[in-house]
Amino acid sequence: MLIVLWISISLMLLSAILPGKNGSKRIIGAIGWGIFSIHWLQQPLHYIAIEDYVNVALTVAMSIFCMLIAHTMYVEHTRKYTSMKRHIDITYMATNAIAIGSVFYFPFAEIPSLKEWLIGTVTNNIMWTLSSLELSAYRTGNMITYNGHTVEIILGCTAIESIALFMGLIASVNAPIKKLLAAFVVSVPVIYILNIIRDVFVVVAYGEMWFGPNSFEIAHHMIAKAGSGVALFVIAYMVMRILPEILELIDGLWDMTTEQMHNLKKKVLGNN
Repeated sequence: MLIVLWISISLMLLSAILPGKNGSKRIIGAIGWGIFSIHWLQQPLHYIAIEDYVNVALTVAMSIFCMLIAHTMYVEHTRKYTSMKRHIDITYMATNAIAIGSVFYFPFAEIPSLKEWLIGTVTNNIMWTLSSLELSAYRTGNMITYNGHTVEIILGCTAIESIALFMGLIASVNAPIKKLLAAFVVSVPVIYILNIIRDVFVVVAYGEMWFGPNSFEIAHHMIAKAGSGVALFVIAYMVMRILPEILELIDGLWDMTTEQMHNLKKKVLGNN
C-alpha cells in the first residue's frame, strides 16, 4: 500500500528537517523506520508470485534492517545517547539519507506523470545520441527501434535509483558546500551520462546483433550491468574520498547491525 510508504517517508523527512537533536526527532524517526519496515515486508509476496527469490530475501533483509534502525533510534531516545559514540550520529545521518533519497526516487517510481516524463526525457537523450552518431533509429513512445530490433525504455533504464541513492548520501552529510558540490558533480551528472551511454550501447548491440541471437541478453544483462557495477564502484570511491563521513556512516551501520544481531542472539539463547 502506497499510504504506508508515504507515511514512513514523511515521518523520516520530518525527523530530518526538525532543528536540533531533541528526543522528538529520534522518536519520529524511529516510527518512520518502523513503518518503512512494514512497506518492505509487503514486497516478498509479489516476488514469491513471480518466483524471484533473490528479491524475496533482499526485501525481507531490508525490512529487518529498518526494524533495527527503528529500535536503535528508540533506545537512543529513551537512554539519551548518540549512536555508536562516533563523530557523526549514525541514525540521524541514515534517516536523512533515506528520507532525501526517497524524495528523489519514489515520486518518479509511484506517480505516473513523473515516471512518464523521466522515461521520455531519457528516451529523448538516447535518440539524440544515436542521431549524433549518425545511426538511424525511430521512436514510438518509449520504444526505440534500430535495424528492426526494438528496445523498451523503462524506469530501470533511467538510473534514478543510483541517482537518488547518491543524492541522499551527499545531502545527509554535514560538510562545506564546496565539498558537497564536488561530490555531486562527480556522481549525479556522471551517472546520468554513463547511463545514456549504457542504453545506447544496448540499443546498438541489439540492433546490430553484435553477440548473435542473444545480443540483447548479453549486452543488457551481462556487459551493461557489469559496466554499471564497476562505474558505480569508482564513483562511490571518488565520493567517499571527498566526503569520508559517508564511509563512517556505512561502517557505523555495519557495527550497529552486528551489535543488534548479537544482542538479539544473546536474548534468544538466554531465554532457552
